[in-house]
Amino acid sequence: MPDIHNRKYLEKFRKQNRKNSTSAEATLWHHLKAKKLGWKFRRQHSVGNYILDFYCATERVAVELDGEYHFTEEGRKRDDVRTKYLNGLNIKVLRFENKRVFEDLGGVLGEIRGAFDLPDSDGVGIGPS
Repeated sequence: MPDIHNRKYLEKFRKQNRKNSTSAEATLWHHLKAKKLGWKFRRQHSVGNYILDFYCATERVAVELDGEYHFTEEGRKRDDVRTKYLNGLNIKVLRFENKRVFEDLGGVLGEIRGAFDLPDSDGVGIGPS
């Protein structure tokens, strides 16, 4: 089976996405990079034909931030197909609306941490650092 991670033909798109990240992506990346949650995340990592916003390879967790397009009928259908594909590869997909990153960053980080089945160190959710 050919490698499905970071296929060469998607490289320029991954780079463009990193260079032109949304403000929600930039904000969340600040809290995910450099193992700030304890796990290494990659930004704009591709799996198959899909480019994921953030991906933790060791735990097989994808974090997707959804903007306006994702809430259209077509967007929801595409997201369902994408999620089913990733779930079929045993990749857990977490989805958050862009605005939630700004309105409830601690809750978003807490849910991401929760995907690893570990409690927060103080027993409550993680707050912004």
